[in-house]
Amino acid sequence: MPSIPAPLRIRDYRAFWAARFLATVAGLMMVVVIGWQVYDIARETMNRDEAALLLGMIGLVQFLPLFCLALVVGVIADRMDRRHIARAAVALEVGCAAVLGWLALPISGYATVPLSSLFVVAGLLGVARAFQGPSMAALAPNLVPRELLPQAIALNSISWQAGAVIGPPLGAFLYAVSPATPYLVAAVLFALTLLCLMLIRPVPRPAPSALTPWRSLVEGIAYVRHNRVLLGAISLDLFAVLLGGATAMLPVYARDVLHVGVEGLGPLRAAPSAGAVVMAFLLAGKPLRRNVGPVMFGSVALFGLATIVFGLSTSYQLSLAALVVLGAADAISVFVRGSLIQLHTPDDMRGRVSSVSGLFISASNELGELESGLAARFIGAVPAVVIGGAGAILVTLLWAWRFPELRNADKFDVPEPAKPT
Repeated sequence: MPSIPAPLRIRDYRAFWAARFLATVAGLMMVVVIGWQVYDIARETMNRDEAALLLGMIGLVQFLPLFCLALVVGVIADRMDRRHIARAAVALEVGCAAVLGWLALPISGYATVPLSSLFVVAGLLGVARAFQGPSMAALAPNLVPRELLPQAIALNSISWQAGAVIGPPLGAFLYAVSPATPYLVAAVLFALTLLCLMLIRPVPRPAPSALTPWRSLVEGIAYVRHNRVLLGAISLDLFAVLLGGATAMLPVYARDVLHVGVEGLGPLRAAPSAGAVVMAFLLAGKPLRRNVGPVMFGSVALFGLATIVFGLSTSYQLSLAALVVLGAADAISVFVRGSLIQLHTPDDMRGRVSSVSGLFISASNELGELESGLAARFIGAVPAVVIGGAGAILVTLLWAWRFPELRNADKFDVPEPAKPT
C-alpha cells in the first residue's frame, strides 16, 4: 500500500489542500455554466462569430479586477494574515454563487439568468480571485518545511487539476437537472472551502517591511524583472497561453463545431485537467530534478502543437485526446514555473512575487479569452485556435533564444546565501 505523501501528513496542509480542491470544483462549475449561458443566450440573436466575441468579453470582465488589484493584494499578503485574505475572498464567492442560483430559480421571476447579471458576477469573481490567488499561493510555503516544498507544489497541482476534472462535467450535469442547481451546489462547496480555511492555524509571518506600500509594490516587480529565470518562466506562460487559448472557444466547439451540446462541453472542459492530474501524480511521485529549463520549453511547445490538433479536429474523440495532451503538457510547465517561483523567492516577498505571477497567469487566461474572441469574430473560431497554437510554438522558440538562463536551468536548487564567518 503506497504511503501518504509527506506534506499531507501535516494537519494544516491537509486543510489547505482540501480548500484548494473544493474551491476549484466550485469555481470551474461556475466558469463552465456561465460561459455556456452567455454563448447560448447570445446565439439566440447573433451569429457564431459575434457570439464568440461576447464570450471573449467575459474574460475581459474577469481580468480587469485582477489587473487593478493583483499587485496591491501582493503587498497586502506580505503585511497581513494570509488566511484572513483568502477567507474573505471565498466568502465573496459564496455570495456570487448564491445570487446566480437564486436568479436561476423559477421563483425569481426571470425566464433565464439575465445576461447583465452573468457579467456582473463574472467581474466579482475576478475580484475574489485577485485576493484569493496571491494569498493562498503565499500561504502554502508556510505550511510545509522547505525540503517538502516541491512535493507540496505537485500536490497543489493535483488538488487543482483533480477539481478541474470533476468541476466542469459536474457543472454540465447539474445544469441539465436545472439551471439553478450548479450555482447552488457551488455555493455549498465554497462554504465548505471557507470552513477548511478556518481550520488552518496561525502560521509564521515575515517581519513587517519598513518600506511604504508603494515602494514595497515596486520592489516586488523589480525583483521579478531582475531575476531572469523568474521573468522568463512567468512571461513564457503569459504569451504562450495568451495565444494558445483553445479552452476559451470550447462553448463554440461544443455547440457549433462538434455538435455535442452542453453535455459534451463538460468532458471537453475537463479533458485538459484529466491529462494534467495524471501528470501531476507522476510529478508528485517522481519530481522532476534535472534539465528543468529544457523540459519546460518542450512542454510549452507540445502545448502549442496539441492546440493546433484540437483546432483542426472535427472528431469529438480526437478533440478530447488533444485536450488531454494539452493539459499534461501545461501541468509540466506549471510545476516547473511554480517550483522556480517559490524556491527563488524570499518568504517576505512571496506575496508580492505571487501576485505578479498571478497577474501574468490571469492575463494569459482571461485576456487569452478576449484575444480568442476577437480573433474568432474576424477570422472565425477554428482559424483563431489553430493560429494561436502556432503562435505558442513561435513564442517558445523566441523565449528559448531570449532567456538562456532559463533554457540552461538544470536543477531547482537555489544556492543558500553564504553565512558570515
